[in-house]
Amino acid sequence: MGYGFGGFLIVVGLVLALAVQDSVDAVDLTMVGWIMAGVGVVVIGLAIATNFDRGRARTTTTTTHSDGTQSVRDTRTDVG
Repeated sequence: MGYGFGGFLIVVGLVLALAVQDSVDAVDLTMVGWIMAGVGVVVIGLAIATNFDRGRARTTTTTTHSDGTQSVRDTRTDVG
């Protein structure tokens, strides 16, 4: 799932919410459309958030000292 699927949900949802005048028994197509559009916005937001984290590298180094203690170093760098 990503930008394309989110865009698809937004388009189909807005068509159902704003352009469809037909009705189905016990189903409010306008509300279904608004829900689909909202889910599409959330999907695009999640795609942006996950792609933002891909540009970072994380390195963890554990050093064991002669007395048996350990120290951990966590390094984060931006890639490209």
